[in-house]
Amino acid sequence: MLNTSEFHSYVANNQSNICQVTVMQGGRTILNDQWNGYKADDTVHTMSVTKSIVSLLTGIALDQGLIGSIDDPVLDYFPDYKIKRGEKTIQKVTLKNLLTMTAPYKYKSEPWSKICVQDDWSIAALDFLGGRRGITGEFQYATLGIHILTGIIAAVSQMTTADYANQYLFEPLAITPREIYVAPDAEAHKAFTVGKTPKGTIWFSDNKGVGAAGYGLCLSAEEMAKIGSLCLNKGVFHNKRIVSEKWLEESTTVRLRCGEKFQNMKYGYLWWILDENKGTYAAIGNSGNVIYINPQKELVAAVSGYFKPTVFDRIDFIKEHIEKKVE
Repeated sequence: MLNTSEFHSYVANNQSNICQVTVMQGGRTILNDQWNGYKADDTVHTMSVTKSIVSLLTGIALDQGLIGSIDDPVLDYFPDYKIKRGEKTIQKVTLKNLLTMTAPYKYKSEPWSKICVQDDWSIAALDFLGGRRGITGEFQYATLGIHILTGIIAAVSQMTTADYANQYLFEPLAITPREIYVAPDAEAHKAFTVGKTPKGTIWFSDNKGVGAAGYGLCLSAEEMAKIGSLCLNKGVFHNKRIVSEKWLEESTTVRLRCGEKFQNMKYGYLWWILDENKGTYAAIGNSGNVIYINPQKELVAAVSGYFKPTVFDRIDFIKEHIEKKVE
C-alpha cells in the first residue's frame, strides 16, 4: 500500500529536485503531491520527455494522412532544401531513422551554437544530417537533429507545433494550450534550460514557431500523467480516439538495444522500453522527468523535477517507491 505521508517525507529527504508526482492506477488518481514550493498546476521544463510527445504527434499526423509513411525519405518533406556538394547519405535518411535515433550526423557533439542561433532550426539541422559513414543503423542519441520531425509536422499541417499539439493532443486531454516561446538571446535560452522556477504553459521554439523536438516542452506532472493514461488506454482518452493503437504498439516495440551507456534500456520510436516482457516503457528527460507506464498494473507514474543534471536513479525510484507499493 502506498503510504502518502511516508512517501512525501521520503521524497523531501532523498529526491531533492522533485517538484510533483502524480500516480494513476486503473484510471483513478491515487497520488498527487508537490514539493519545493510548486503547485499542482505549475509546469517544469520536461527536457527529453518532449521527444516522446513528438512521437505521439508524429503518429497523429500519420493517422491524418499528413505524413505518408515513416519510411519516407526526410527530404521528401523539404523539396526546396539544397543538398551540400558531395553529400550522398542525407537522401537516404528516413523519418524512421529520426524516430529510432539511427540517423547519421556530421558532428561529434551536438552543435548547439550553430543550430540554435538560426531562424529555422529544421534547415540548420538538415545541414548536419548525413555524412560519409552512411546509414549504419547505430544508435546515435540526438536532441537537436530530431528538430527535423517537428519541422515536418509544421510543414504538412501548416500550423505551429504548439497549435497542432493543442488542437489534436492537449485540448482533447484537457491540458491547457501551450504557447510558443522564443528566447531572445543565448542567455535567455540558458536561463530557460537550467532555471528552477515554474515555466508556464510554453513550448520552446525557433523563430518559425517550430517547437524544439528534443526538449523544450513544459508540463506539470498531472499533465504528463494524462499523456501516460492516453498511452495506457491504447490511444483513447475519455472514450475519444486521439492516436491509433497501431502507432502506440509500433512506438513501444523494441527497435534497438542501447547498451551500458544507456543502462541497457531498449528504444522504440522516441520511447524508452524498460521491460519488453512486462511491457513497461517510459518517456525520460534530464533532471529525472518521467512518464512511466506499466500496462500489467494499469499504472502511470509521472514525476516532474526542476533542473538538476545527471539524475540517473528516477526509474529505480519509481519502481521501488511507487510500483512496488501499489496493489
